[in-house]
Amino acid sequence: MRIINLFAKSVLGVSVCSLSGGVMAETASHAAHSGASMLATVVVSDSASHQSHQSHQSHQSHQSHQSHQSHQSHQSVISLPESQPHDHRQEHGAQIYAVTTVDTQWQLNESGEGALQSELQTRIGTDENKLFLKIHRTKHESQPTEYDAKLLYSRMLSDFWDVQAGVRYRNQTAELVQQTDTEESLDVVLGLHGLAPYFFETDAHVYVGHDHYAAVELETTRDLLLTQKWIAQPYLDVKLQISDDTRYAQKTGLSHVAAGLELRYEVNKNIMPYVDVGYAYHKGNQHTAWQTSTPSEQGWLYAAGLRFRF
Repeated sequence: MRIINLFAKSVLGVSVCSLSGGVMAETASHAAHSGASMLATVVVSDSASHQSHQSHQSHQSHQSHQSHQSHQSHQSVISLPESQPHDHRQEHGAQIYAVTTVDTQWQLNESGEGALQSELQTRIGTDENKLFLKIHRTKHESQPTEYDAKLLYSRMLSDFWDVQAGVRYRNQTAELVQQTDTEESLDVVLGLHGLAPYFFETDAHVYVGHDHYAAVELETTRDLLLTQKWIAQPYLDVKLQISDDTRYAQKTGLSHVAAGLELRYEVNKNIMPYVDVGYAYHKGNQHTAWQTSTPSEQGWLYAAGLRFRF
């Protein structure tokens, strides 16, 4: 009996020990599994944290690089030297140019009396500021030569008009009974030069001089292109004598009117022969202590001439 009891106790102890070892082994396995999971989680977390840190560093580095490039670009823009402003006057109206025209014509009236007329016109300057020199010479048959010279300063007033101011020198001659007398005069000139509507080139001037001399003159022309070489030019010249107490004074009022048509052939832009047909009216001279009164004259005028421009 004692042996049986002792065997039973031994078997019970062995069973308890085996059961305790299994439980401990299971617990150790679970602990080991939990440790591995925790280690993997820590590794993943560290890896994610490292990647996030790298990404943050890369983003910061990219932002810093962009900021640095932007700053360098801004510095390069600022450091560029300021360019000098373009002088548009060299393209629009600041060039100095000169044009000279020489015109000579032989003119006949209805009575067959001839006159040689010559004109020199020079203008030099820019579109805004110019100087005009005009010299006119008239030599009637069997009569002394008369001169007329003007020096004008021209200032641009608008796109199509200039205001002009200057002086005019006049040399008038008269045939007396036994001699030829000459009177020289100097007048102040004020007027306009430009392009009227419908492309009429116009000169309008007021003249004021000594001995109560005052006159207004208007000249207008227009080119009509027939071909590339043939050009017709109608013209109108009007003179209004306001007052005149000089020795060889003209009658006051509408003292002179001339209208006609010029037809020219342009060999080139420098040589232009032409013919001219016009009708003219001259009121005549008034009576003074040096001359007698003359009647008005009117009639057709025929002319042929040659014009040079350079």
